[in-house]
Amino acid sequence: MFRKFTSSSPLDDPENAAFAWARYRRIMRFMMAVTVAVVVLAIATLYSQNGMVSVHYYIAVALGIGFSMLLASALMGLIFLSNGTGHDAAVDNELPDNDIGDDPDKRVR
Repeated sequence: MFRKFTSSSPLDDPENAAFAWARYRRIMRFMMAVTVAVVVLAIATLYSQNGMVSVHYYIAVALGIGFSMLLASALMGLIFLSNGTGHDAAVDNELPDNDIGDDPDKRVR
């Protein structure tokens, strides 16, 4: 009744999963340090050019830069984790034979 879309993932092995998640945490620790450095540099640059504008301005800048960088690095790290362990290759991505893309007569010209 139900079709299985994936084969066995390399992340099902506890040893591979532990290694992959340790590498992900290492990447995230490094990116946290880079993010803190960038936020401090941005706040220092803004303060040197504008002086004390408002504390809310500096909080908003710090949160905006920090959240954006950490979110981007977390998502990119998950992509590296998925691809590096072979988890992406475990997905069965076969299209049906009656797909429009297979028949050259049905393609839009």
